[in-house]
Amino acid sequence: MEVIERLFRSTTATILSIVVFNLLCYICIGLPLAVVPSFVTTALGGSAVVAGLAISLQYLATLASRAIVGRMTDERGPRRAVLIGALWCLVSGLLLGASGLLGTRTASLGVWPALGLLLAARLALGTAESFTATGVIMWCIRRTGPENTATSISWNGITSYGGMAIGAPLGVALAAIADRGDRVHVSGVAIEALAALTCVCALVVFALASRRAPVPGVPGTRIAFTSVLKRVAPFGAGLALSGTGFGVIAAFLALYYVARGWSGAAPALSLFGVLFVATRLIFASAIGRHGGFSVSLVSLGVEIAGLLCLWLAPHPLVATLGAGLTGAGFALIFPALGVEAVGTVGAENRGAALGAYSVFLDVSLGIAGPLDGAIAGHAGYAATFLFSAACCLAAFVLTAWLLWRRRAARV
Repeated sequence: MEVIERLFRSTTATILSIVVFNLLCYICIGLPLAVVPSFVTTALGGSAVVAGLAISLQYLATLASRAIVGRMTDERGPRRAVLIGALWCLVSGLLLGASGLLGTRTASLGVWPALGLLLAARLALGTAESFTATGVIMWCIRRTGPENTATSISWNGITSYGGMAIGAPLGVALAAIADRGDRVHVSGVAIEALAALTCVCALVVFALASRRAPVPGVPGTRIAFTSVLKRVAPFGAGLALSGTGFGVIAAFLALYYVARGWSGAAPALSLFGVLFVATRLIFASAIGRHGGFSVSLVSLGVEIAGLLCLWLAPHPLVATLGAGLTGAGFALIFPALGVEAVGTVGAENRGAALGAYSVFLDVSLGIAGPLDGAIAGHAGYAATFLFSAACCLAAFVLTAWLLWRRRAARV
């Protein structure tokens, strides 16, 4: 990856040479997303609840490891965190492969050994995500300077969603090849194929990252994680509230279209993703010029408009426009509020601050699905978009108050 930096000596080139590790990690995360639920329900005979648990366990592991990772990047440097993330990804691949192997022998061994190994693989993958994503962001910031915090976070997000966008269809295709074209029933052989590719990606990340020059930890007094959490909480609360828009799009947009008798959910989801990435690419520098609070306020306004379009949509084209606006609006909120959050601590505690800040999005996405599901059950799918718009409005008020407090303190 240092070849990229030598050929293109720029801040962006330096960031790209590091975020490629995050891209490979998120390809591994995307690979089993559409395959594991079918493996649980068809090969292992599990229920939809068990299939959902197999997916959600990953995010619980990510949430649980945030504090450890943040502190590690501060004390021992971000490269170590990325290397450990690669090893956890390798462990996940090996456990997944073992689950697939036992999944072909359920007649003699039963389903529990394969299911237990699968759940362990999901936990390991969630831990890998936490180590890699936080390590990569802090590595970029340490190499390019704190003035490029927003750009570093933005590119990390692009590679995260891009990696899952690559990995999910690749996993489906690879499973179909392994199962000789069967896209309904997923066998243990298909899971073994995904596991093999996961291990390859993990080894590539470890090999490339280990050849890079280490970035040392930052000396200084460490603040307790609970204290860091309190400092970033106002910014994290805004992020969590705005994250409900992303959560409802991901979980319920397709079901909303079906309930309305519309086609075109896939293009709407694609427009959401395209405008999310395009906004980060084109407007990430606006955070440095105008400040995180100002960019967040504009972004929240756009996200609210998109969610209201979805709530009131009389036609699928309006709903598609709403999905696109929601993606564009949410795109810059994480880096914009993130710049303000990590700015509340010194350089020696910024890894911990980033980890604490990210916790709020983890919690938001974990709660959004069940909560929106309850709302949809009582008031219909359209009501979930209105609820998310109300959450984003609360985030707008909170952000405006934070901006006012900042300006008042300077007077």
